[in-house]
Amino acid sequence: MSASTTSWIDAPLLGFDTETTGTNVAGDRIVTVALVHSVGPGRENETVATWLIDPEMDIPEPAQRVHGISTEHARAHGMKAAEALDEVAALIAESLGKDIPLVAFNISFDLAILENELTRLGLPTLTQRLGHDIAPVIDGLVIDRGVDRYRKGKRTLTDVLAHFGIEQDGRLHTADVDVSATLDVVRAIAAKYPKVAASSLEVLHREQTGWHRRWAEGMNEWLTKKGKTPDVNTAWPL
Repeated sequence: MSASTTSWIDAPLLGFDTETTGTNVAGDRIVTVALVHSVGPGRENETVATWLIDPEMDIPEPAQRVHGISTEHARAHGMKAAEALDEVAALIAESLGKDIPLVAFNISFDLAILENELTRLGLPTLTQRLGHDIAPVIDGLVIDRGVDRYRKGKRTLTDVLAHFGIEQDGRLHTADVDVSATLDVVRAIAAKYPKVAASSLEVLHREQTGWHRRWAEGMNEWLTKKGKTPDVNTAWPL
């Protein structure tokens, strides 16, 4: 990379996270969304927007324990899903249209549930708003798996933060805190692996597609050996 070329890691990023009623992207609903526009390391360089949404269904106790939002609180204080998610999708599409990458940790889940919610509500999906596949995307989990393939142990956001020695300044599983933590992880990976920082967004997006496919195929092989259904989606980000 020449001295005059700016890495994507030094340019604006849009972090994204959802908290939901559960893990079924086809049947569960979004409860909170956070978008964090970041122009550099540190919270002082972040502009945070959050949405609390009434999912119009009970939030199961396990989900409440994860993100701390009760059914009663969401009903009393949440926005209508159509209004909130239309705002979210419009902002994401605007950002992607400017080649500002969308950054998340395990983004396939967040994108899948958002696209399904938009469809359910009769709103244009992100893909429809963009007129093409959702890109550029940066997934901290996928990149970590790709560049450090054989590292043992779990790769939850908490685990990856610990691996890179990053201390968090808030409660994880609060959408905005998770986004800030993910941005920290992505910057740490780029600092440790110069090839990641030097990649163009187009190349990095393509590499993530391959890294995810390799991981998913390995998981499906393992599931098959265990006599389980090999149901890990090999496509990324959707």
